[in-house]
This record gives sequence, structure tokens and C-alpha cells, in this order.
Amino acid sequence: MDSLIGAKSLLIVAGDTSGDLHGARLIQELKSLRPDLYVAALGGKHMSVVADRFLFDLVALGAAGFAEPILRFFVWSRLLNVVRRYLDEKKPDGVITIDFYGFNHQVLGLAKHRKIPTFYYISPQVWASRPGRIQHLAKLVEHMIVIFPFEKDIYHGAGIPCTYVGHPLLDILPQPQPATNDQRPIPFKIGILPGSRPQEIHRHMPLFLEAYRKIQKELPSVQAYVFAAPQISDDFLKPYLRNGWKSISIVRESNYQLRSELDFALTSSGTATLENALLGIPMTVAYKLPWFTYWVARSIIRVPYIAMANILAGHRLVPELIQSDAVPEKVVEESLRQIKDVQGLANLRRNLLELRRVLGDPGASQRAAQLILEKLK
Repeated sequence: MDSLIGAKSLLIVAGDTSGDLHGARLIQELKSLRPDLYVAALGGKHMSVVADRFLFDLVALGAAGFAEPILRFFVWSRLLNVVRRYLDEKKPDGVITIDFYGFNHQVLGLAKHRKIPTFYYISPQVWASRPGRIQHLAKLVEHMIVIFPFEKDIYHGAGIPCTYVGHPLLDILPQPQPATNDQRPIPFKIGILPGSRPQEIHRHMPLFLEAYRKIQKELPSVQAYVFAAPQISDDFLKPYLRNGWKSISIVRESNYQLRSELDFALTSSGTATLENALLGIPMTVAYKLPWFTYWVARSIIRVPYIAMANILAGHRLVPELIQSDAVPEKVVEESLRQIKDVQGLANLRRNLLELRRVLGDPGASQRAAQLILEKLK
């Protein structure tokens, strides 16, 4: 690549677990293409390893929804002052934000005010709710880099320069296990994915554990694994597992190897549903919110599904149980209905794996890095 004209440093900001993972991959690709590039970051544990300077563990704060960020107003204010000081003192050549709209649109505003080039990698899901955000982003973002093919037309329609690079999960996920119509494997491996934030775990872990206990009575050969985000400690999870759950393993992995071997999953809504789908893992999706947040969300959500597998497919591939439907009895009913139909489970696995074709080819992180460096020349 031709030399950059004056571009020597970047500030990258991510605020959730998946953004941290993809942000770290982006930093690695940027440095691979431009070894002398200096990268400062706010993010999580993955970005802290690869950034030249790590300013704050934003992921560990774990705020989401509508009420929780308001309660953390003073924390956000202090962090924005950290960003403001960094921009004034170091004057980076570009700012890249990753998803996490509530905080990142303010970061973009600070950068725009200082005439620093701005990029948004992995856009907020404006197509799912609050489409008015697009017009606000049009004033702040110089280039939007998206990971779902349908997003490109949305941003182009709003006059925002936009490039679709494919989904970065395809750079990370191992090749999935082939679907078969054979008998159920023994042991039958079930993943429990309660979410990456403490509040999500508090709402979903008891639900999934109770459902698993009932499934185990029907199918004694099952084995469960709780998949934990890097910032969630064993000490945080163990109280949920102390009542006779010693046989359940806590798993943390960045290569998805054990996840790819699962036969089924009990999953809270979020990035985990897409990860499971791209690995061909059948699942039951459940999600519970504080009632205030739920009623606000219900009034603004514009898509018929919450699981990305269903959104991409355009129809219900996997069951979704939301709010008052997210109870152990219904999770068990939906899960056993799938698990007991061995051929149906194999067909579902094949249908989920078809979604890989929708998301382009591997190499999204590298394409995003190349685009950013080209724009900075």
C-alpha cells in the first residue's frame, strides 16, 4: 500500500463484547498493513492486548437498554472527558467507532468538531429500531462500514458513504460440523449462553438452568456448558451453579472450537444467536428485559424477529421466547420438540448453515482495514 500522508495514529472505541472482539481483529489487520500505525483504544480485554495504548475497559461497564445508561450518566460523562482530552492532546488522524451507539455517537461528535476523520465500523442496528438515528449519523460519519448486505442501501439512501465488507465472524469461526440424520449423539452437548452483561446473566441464567434440569430428566445423556464472556468471572457465575450444578462446565474461548461441537443451545438474544447459526447449532432463543425497557423497546422495534438467524432468513427458523413467554416450561417445550426430532434437527442445522452464504466471504476485517487506510491517505 502507498504511504499514508500524515496518518500515524487512530482512536478506536467499542463498548460491548462482540465489538471488542471485532475491534481487536481490526487493529491486528490495520497493524499488519501499516506496522508503524499507533492505535489507542477504549474497549475490552481483546482490544487491550493489541492496542498500543488502552484508555479504559468500556466493555466491563456493561450498560445496555434504556434505563441503565441513564443511571451511568456521570460515568459516561467522565469517559467522554477522557476521550475529549485524548483528542485534544494527541490529535489522532482518525476515529473509528464500533457499534454501541449511545456512547459512540457522542465520540463521533467530539471528533467531528475537531475535524478528525470519522469511521463507523459495524453500524448500530437502525433498521431494527430508531431509524431517526440515521439522519444524526449522516452529520457525524464520513464513512460507514457495514457487515450485513442490506445495510448498504439504507445508508446510501440517507446520503452516507457506505461500504459492505462482509461479516467478521466468518474470519473467526471454525468450519462447522456436517449435518447428519443419524441418531442423537451421546453425550448430547447443550450450550447455555445467558448473555455477556451481568444484568442479562441475572435474568437468563436461572431460566436456562431450570430448563436444562427439566431437559436432563427427559434425556439423561445431556451435558451442559456455560459460555462466559471474558469480563465475567467464575466467582460471578458460581452462585448460580452451586445447587447441584457441579457437572456443568464454564467455558471461555475466542476460537469457538468447543462451541462448534455443540448439538443444541439455550441462548439469550444477541450476537450469540448469529454465532450459533453460522456454526449450524440449533437453538431456543429467549430474552427478558426490565419491564420499563421492554415496553419502550416494544414501541420502537421495527423487525418481526429478535434472533439474527430469523432476521436473515426472513422467517422463523428457531423459536423465540420473549418476556412473559421466557419461562422454563416454554423453553423446555420448544427445546425438546427440536431435540427429539433427529432428522428435523439435521435439517435445521443445514438451513442455519445456508446463512453463511448471505454474509459474503471471509476477510471482512482486512477489507475494513484496507478501506480505512485508503481513506486516510
